[in-house]
Order: sequence, then C-alpha cells, then structure tokens
Amino acid sequence: MGLRNLSHNGRDRHANTESATSGRLYKATTHPFVGRIGGNQEFVIDKEHEDSDRVLSKAPDAAPGMSVSQQLSLAGFTELSLWKAAVMEGVGSLFIYITIWSNISPATIPTAPTDQFGYFDNAAYLGPTTGAIQNFVLLTLFTFVFGVLTGAHLNPTITIGTFFARLTTFPRMVLYVSFQTLGGTLAGYLVRAGYGTRDFKTGGCWLFTGGESQYALYPEGVGRAFSNEFMACLALLFLAFGVGLDPRQQKIIPPALSPFLVGLVLGVLSWAFGYSVYGYGGASMNPARCFGTFAGSHFPGWHWYHWVASISASIVHAVFYFLIPPGRSLVAS
Repeated sequence: MGLRNLSHNGRDRHANTESATSGRLYKATTHPFVGRIGGNQEFVIDKEHEDSDRVLSKAPDAAPGMSVSQQLSLAGFTELSLWKAAVMEGVGSLFIYITIWSNISPATIPTAPTDQFGYFDNAAYLGPTTGAIQNFVLLTLFTFVFGVLTGAHLNPTITIGTFFARLTTFPRMVLYVSFQTLGGTLAGYLVRAGYGTRDFKTGGCWLFTGGESQYALYPEGVGRAFSNEFMACLALLFLAFGVGLDPRQQKIIPPALSPFLVGLVLGVLSWAFGYSVYGYGGASMNPARCFGTFAGSHFPGWHWYHWVASISASIVHAVFYFLIPPGRSLVAS
C-alpha cells in the first residue's frame, strides 16, 4: 500500500492509496497541512510543483511560508474539508472526558502533607503522578489516531501556537478552537452526568484562592497560577514544535516517533507542575479541558488565566520561531 504526496522534491505523492489485495485505487481524504503534529513538516506540498496552486487555493497552510494575507483570508470558512477536520478535532476533544474522569475528586481542599514524606505521600502528589502517566499514554494514542485526520492538535494551545507561528490559517484556528472547546464542554457535562454531582474538581483545573485552609492559596495565588500556566504552555509549545513540527528533525525523529514524544512532553509537564503548592491543581496547558470541567461543575472567576496564559505563551514562542526559523525557502524570490 503506497501513499503519494506532493513533497519538497516535487514528486507527486499525495492522496492515492493502492490496495494490493483488490487491485483497486483509493483516494485518501487526508489533506496536506504544515501544522500537522507528528509530521515534522514532511506531509506538506512543494509550492513549485505544477499542481500546488490547486491545493494552496483551498488550503494555504498546506505549504510552509504562506503570506499574511493568505493566512488571514476568510476563504477557508467555505471549505468543507476544513469543517470536517474541525469536527474531528471536536470529537477528539470529547475524549477529554477520560482525562477529567480519571483525575476527578470532590471539590474540597486537598489532603495536607505528612510530616514523614512531605509532598510525596498524599493525594496531591499521587494524583498528578497518575495523571501524568495517563496523559502520556492517552495523548500518544490520540495523536496516532487523529494525526492523519486533523493534525492532532486536540488542544487550543497547540492550535493557537501554530497560528502565531504562521503554520495555521485563521479559519482553521477559529474552527479548531471552537470545536475543541465544544468537545470539551460536552465532555464536562457527560462527566457531571456520570459523577452525579457538580461538586467536583480535576487535576490541572482547580485553584483555591480563599483562606478556608492554611493550605489554600490566597487571592494573589491567581497571579502565581498564571505564571506557572504561562511557563508550562511555553515549554509545551517549544517541546511539541521541536519533536513534532521542526523540519530539521525529520531524519532524527520520524513521524511515527513524534506522537510518543509529544505525549511524553505533556505527561512530564503535567506531572512537574502538579503537586508543589497545596490549593493549586497544577498547570492545565489545555484551556478547553478546563472550560469543559467548569461547564460540568462551576465556572470560577479566575478561569481567564488559562486562556490568557495560552495565548501569551503562543505569542512569545512565535517571536523566537521567527527570530530563529527552523527552515528557509531554497527558491529565490
């Protein structure tokens, strides 16, 4: 079975799949997309290929280096294939249900540390540890499944990050984030139905800002939580781009290995930020997941920092991405 895409060397390798058993030709529905996680920008087209104009007119982000006007064009909203991909992003985000449910707990102050083991002998440590392993396994599997369909963003932070890095068009960013958030919202309501109450919290999506306990963060804790969220999102973007999008890594990190590394990135970061401060559930790095959690439980006034930190980190990452770009065109303009 062979897959052909329009590649950098001009060979037509796009969209035809041949079945050796039946002898029939099938056309795959996967479309080139430079912001595809796990592709290291391998599954894109060459602008100089004779058929590239036909593809780029519908999907400017099918090749690197699109212009700002192409990126901001609203024409993509009329492309059915882009809507289909966005719907699948929503379906993938619906399975946020698993990560909410597997890290769910009553909406109370977490267990205090013990004198003997400090942070490392209580639910506030064991929860993030278990969640990190689950994030690693689940994101790896979902990246494999949805990578071929949508690019496997499954997270507004990744989608917004690729937009500011000019790897994603404005229509794709709007549709992906909208359906990711919708999928997360449905997941939150389903969790409420399964848990039987709105009084729950989940790892990465809770912050006690009052003084109900000596272990609760005081009001200035929102600023502290924003700092952690910003750094976690920034690290996520740098690492996910490095192992999943950087064209310089094609020989070292093939597309089949990238999903494992992206999953490992999320697992390590969710674990590292998850247990050091009592009253703080750790970094989210996925505002749609917390939005869904709060839709199923209660919307706190400080949820804004999940989105603001994600967008801010995406802008900062984009600055470095443009200052030290991972690739350049070999064709003279």
